[in-house]
Amino acid sequence: MIDAHHHLWDLGTVHYPWLMARGEKRFFGDPAPIQRNYLLDEFRNEAGPAGITASVHIQVGAKNALAEARWVQSVADANPDWPMAQVVFCDLTAPDLPAQLDAFQALPTLRGVRQIIGRAPGEDATSGTNALLGNPAFLEGLRQIGQRGLSFDLQLIPELMTRTARLLEQVPDTKVALCHAGSPHDRSTSGLARWADALKALSSLPWVTCKLSGLGMFEHDWSTESIRPVVETVLEQFGPARVMFGSNFPVDKLCSDYSDVITAFRMLIPEDIHQKVFYEVAAQFYAI
Repeated sequence: MIDAHHHLWDLGTVHYPWLMARGEKRFFGDPAPIQRNYLLDEFRNEAGPAGITASVHIQVGAKNALAEARWVQSVADANPDWPMAQVVFCDLTAPDLPAQLDAFQALPTLRGVRQIIGRAPGEDATSGTNALLGNPAFLEGLRQIGQRGLSFDLQLIPELMTRTARLLEQVPDTKVALCHAGSPHDRSTSGLARWADALKALSSLPWVTCKLSGLGMFEHDWSTESIRPVVETVLEQFGPARVMFGSNFPVDKLCSDYSDVITAFRMLIPEDIHQKVFYEVAAQFYAI
């Protein structure tokens, strides 16, 4: 099994300004319990007993993205028995984008880029990341990474899905992984209905794959039944050939044990497609 979305950090090696900000609650909760090193050994101790044998590291907002990527590469090099790919942060609007991508592509673990478009309505109101959708340089950057054989990890909220789908229609050669099922932050019946309707704009694009990950960020006291509508909608719209599992640890560790997460998904995902969702899709998408 592959965990297609997790994070690691060594606070003595790489600086993460958002993580080390004291006294600031985030949309996913109070980060205080995870304001410490979270290294591969701890992740493996949690994920291994659940059957995970490989993973995809997703960038975590380091001050220096290349330093973070090189550190992740060093972790992978030191642990050859644990196959690990990585998705890095790179500003796709940067004027020196080709040179930055050249540097990242020197790392054998590199598979894709993530530049967050939307996290949560409150944070988006101050971060300005939504503006990427109207920036021609961002579209060109998406095109460039596709030409290099790299994928794009897409994090956004449902309110941005229609606009984003219109953008992605212009880059059909760039594979996209939708993080956290598109962040359905409103878990009311009407909120989930709006999310499911907006999701169709992305699921209709064959080059978009969806991650079942991070569902605890907006519902800290989630249960198997409360996330059932999200899982069933994703499987219905994308089909098992375009859905993959991710834990979002250690962020989702704030509200769940790894065993709770994997047990819930195993119950909700039909057993006859476990091989696809828990292994094959991620293995193919990220070339693991």
